[in-house]
Amino acid sequence: MAREILITDEFLLQSKTASRLYHEHAENLPIIDYHCHLPTAQIAHDDRFENMTRIWLNGDHYKWRLMRANGIEERFCTGSADDWDKFDAWARTVPAIIGNPLYHWTHMELKRPFGIADRLLGPDTARSIWEACNAKLAGPRFSARGIMRQFNVRLVCTTDDPVDSLEHHKALAQDASFPIRVLPTFRPDKALAVDSPDVFNAWVASLANAADMEIGSFRDFLTAIRKRHDYFHANGCRLSDHGLETAHGAEFSEREVAAIFDQARSGPRVGPREAEVFKSAMMYEFGVMNHEKGWVQQLHLGALRNNNARQYRELGPDTGFDSIGDFEIARPLAHMLDRLDKENRLAKTIIYNLNPRDNALIASMIGNFQDGSVAGKMQFGSAWWFLDHQSGIEDQLRTISNFGLVSRFVGMLTDSRSFLSYPRHDYFRRILCNMLGGDVERGLAPNDLHLVGGIVKDICYANAARYFGFGLE
Repeated sequence: MAREILITDEFLLQSKTASRLYHEHAENLPIIDYHCHLPTAQIAHDDRFENMTRIWLNGDHYKWRLMRANGIEERFCTGSADDWDKFDAWARTVPAIIGNPLYHWTHMELKRPFGIADRLLGPDTARSIWEACNAKLAGPRFSARGIMRQFNVRLVCTTDDPVDSLEHHKALAQDASFPIRVLPTFRPDKALAVDSPDVFNAWVASLANAADMEIGSFRDFLTAIRKRHDYFHANGCRLSDHGLETAHGAEFSEREVAAIFDQARSGPRVGPREAEVFKSAMMYEFGVMNHEKGWVQQLHLGALRNNNARQYRELGPDTGFDSIGDFEIARPLAHMLDRLDKENRLAKTIIYNLNPRDNALIASMIGNFQDGSVAGKMQFGSAWWFLDHQSGIEDQLRTISNFGLVSRFVGMLTDSRSFLSYPRHDYFRRILCNMLGGDVERGLAPNDLHLVGGIVKDICYANAARYFGFGLE
């Protein structure tokens, strides 16, 4: 067997105890990917991928940002260049990204599932790696479903608009030949968009069609959303998700919110104060629905999106022009959670933070609303987006440890649109084992691998299996 150059069996494992924790307790665990953006149609149709650009580069704004920074023209990122030229442009970029987590992810994804670990991607190896990987993609084990099987995926939760028909989820649920469960997640971001009238009104029209009812008032609006919430639940959904700049905790009355809804539908443009009131009311309503059904609600906080107006106009959203925001979070988040908790209607909640300055803020905030009803009811979510690198993951884990119980953490997710992103779970597991193994060797944790290894297994799999109510225990 050829020598492994970078991603060896001991990659990121810097002590004997770390190695034992990983190889004996984490390495072979199944994957629960409870938050991703995989296209469900591709799983339902068991799509094949013509080449590495189609499966690896298309849609990957992480890579596009680095390519642009390396002087690569846009046509090799989102543009009209052919697939080989795009792959070659990425290969020319990779040697320049040492120090970025994508250098590790790139080579982890080449090793698994493609088995390429004896060479690094660069201009001199691009053609051989392109041909070797494309040959694998032509085989039956490299369809969408085949790749998921190779990574020992047990369950994934996609991210879905409430107006989605869920037709592909239904087809997968009825397909006995595919044992991996694919569940929807309720993501109603457009329901809050009263300050973007074109987006909001187009979505209300789609909601009315999906709910098969007319929407003439705010009460109708809530009824239609509740119908879709019920529909998602009937089709296996057990999580909601909200992409927010910050939490929304303003005071509101039903009359005021109804008037703002009417204004958004037909009146002058809704102003910032009215928009905040409406969003606060809607987050309360969503929280009530989630609690009633025993769902987990996820809050992704802190992204400042679409910062480059020229590129947004030309390329649209999710193309690599978002960044970390510096919003006020503590007070509105406390108000939002407390409003639900006062009525005993606060669902299990995961809060993902994008600005590292706020890590301790979030970790201390969740402690205010732990109530003893569920172990780890309130969660500080895994290091997200700009923070899912080694130091970001370590900082998130250390912050949980310092403020609460890392042993109850529900672990990693891909947050990805790519079927090749599952090595992110392995990356996380190695970092976790290295951190805990180092603590053992420095005398900061007991030298009891049954105890510490059990915590590793819980964080990497068992906590999520219990927490979300998927029936995987």
